[in-house]
Amino acid sequence: MGPERRAPAKSYAAILDAVEDRLRTGQLRIGDRLPSERALAEEFGISRNSVREAIRILDALGLVRSGVGSGPSAGAIVISEPSAALGWGLRMHLASSFLPVVDVVAVRRLLEADAAAAAAARREAVSDPEAEQTLARAAEILAALDDPALPDETFHELDAQFHLTITSLGGNEVTTTILGSLRQATVGYVQEGVRLLTDWPQVRLRLQEQHRQILAAVAGSDPPAAAAAVSAHVEWFYRRAFEHLEG
Repeated sequence: MGPERRAPAKSYAAILDAVEDRLRTGQLRIGDRLPSERALAEEFGISRNSVREAIRILDALGLVRSGVGSGPSAGAIVISEPSAALGWGLRMHLASSFLPVVDVVAVRRLLEADAAAAAAARREAVSDPEAEQTLARAAEILAALDDPALPDETFHELDAQFHLTITSLGGNEVTTTILGSLRQATVGYVQEGVRLLTDWPQVRLRLQEQHRQILAAVAGSDPPAAAAAVSAHVEWFYRRAFEHLEG
């Protein structure tokens, strides 16, 4: 058997590697604009079509935002939206049935319980004005969620904001990003499952009770209670919405 032949590297890969290197070394920063298509094509000796392919990939990865035309909004600007990119990737693999929804929910439950415990521990360790503002924001979201006339789509959006607000209080940006992507990946399944619930108004009330338990545990600086409240909340809602959908 002869030596294994490797597929030739895609021409646009040189731009992806260069962007990674320049971000890591500080030559590129969030808010900077990438060089023009022509300049990149000349620098890397590739076609403008290959440059466009690289920009499309960076856009899908949540690393650039592309604008057309001329002026201050034109060109590719460096951004950082990792949860959106991860969320889209997970959604595609969930749709292909390669990743089971139940496994995604299990990971979310573990990570979010740990994040809630970290948030409660942070409250216990120091007096932090920023943490107080974050808790106040979470309380405001809960108050908005109490409105029985709130459309379901808005309820789900605010529900996600509440959870990510509590998660952010734990101080781990990677955890917050991953949890944001996990929620994005399963939102379609949640909405479909909710539409099949005949007692959705009662479920909303129960969810709000659980949200208040989570907030009280975090505000009360009780890490074990915060973790337990989040874990029970995620598992309960999964059983009502997702398993109902599968059944």
